[in-house]
Amino acid sequence: MERRLSTTTQSFEKLRTNGCIYVDKTRYINELMNLGDQFFLSRPRRFGKSLFISTLEAFFLGKKDLFRGLDIEKTENAKGEEAWTEFPVVSFYLSGGEFSSRNGLRDRLNATLNECIKKYDLTGNYSVEGETLAVRFYNLISNLYHKMGKRQVVVLVDEYDNPLLKADSIEMETANRQLYKEFFGVLKDQDQYLKFVFFTGVTKFSKVSIFSDLNQLKDISLLDQFSGICGFSEEEMTSTYGPEIHELALAQGMSDQECLAELRKMYDGYHFSKNADGVYNPYSLINAFADKDFNNYWFESATPGFLIKRGCGQKPGL
Repeated sequence: MERRLSTTTQSFEKLRTNGCIYVDKTRYINELMNLGDQFFLSRPRRFGKSLFISTLEAFFLGKKDLFRGLDIEKTENAKGEEAWTEFPVVSFYLSGGEFSSRNGLRDRLNATLNECIKKYDLTGNYSVEGETLAVRFYNLISNLYHKMGKRQVVVLVDEYDNPLLKADSIEMETANRQLYKEFFGVLKDQDQYLKFVFFTGVTKFSKVSIFSDLNQLKDISLLDQFSGICGFSEEEMTSTYGPEIHELALAQGMSDQECLAELRKMYDGYHFSKNADGVYNPYSLINAFADKDFNNYWFESATPGFLIKRGCGQKPGL
């Protein structure tokens, strides 16, 4: 049977439907729910944050078939009637978009609300109209809860900081921060309507940021328990990609052990907590397996422009 690699897909549903190789991270969903219900995770770009958000989305939408054979299938099936419950989900994917224009962020947030209104038919008694974007979001959560038979709402926000990092001026960044504070600040008063909240980003903006209001989010970025939530451990790599490691070794005229040593040298060494083992960069690994070659894939995929723009010796308020 052909083994399918995907170097670009960040959709869990697409990966599973197309039969692509998937490193199982679903056990972390249970670990999160056992710990709490509102979280923040910081990881570098192209480390699997968007894929994990997409996995959460599929799980809370009750798409049981996509999880067949994965870790969470066992624990969910053991719950009996409570297993695979479908919850209303509001997902903000912010990794792409035009955020340097005056209304770029506002338009993207508004578009997500409109998609949810259409998907869940929030009209009539469940209308979410309001004078501001924040009021619309507040009304959407509460009315979605009641429309869906008092099922709590899941809010997922991927790459929340991208609109801040891509702002082309201090004034635009400040405006986007203020909009964020007003918009996502409504979550603090909506706890009774919320099942689960998860934010991801490259970095955690502090001070005049959404986190001064959203202090209920538990930051799991540096916890040992979640150090491997994104990226691949060596055990995950060798157990999942054994054939690909062998093919790469053959293409490079190496033994499998020599190939593993070069993979460690090139792509290992990321540590996200004091006591955890290093993890491999998934974007680099999958591209190396696809190309059967060793290259600086992650570095060449993007430039940390916000560090260059601000000057690495300055404190940008992160």
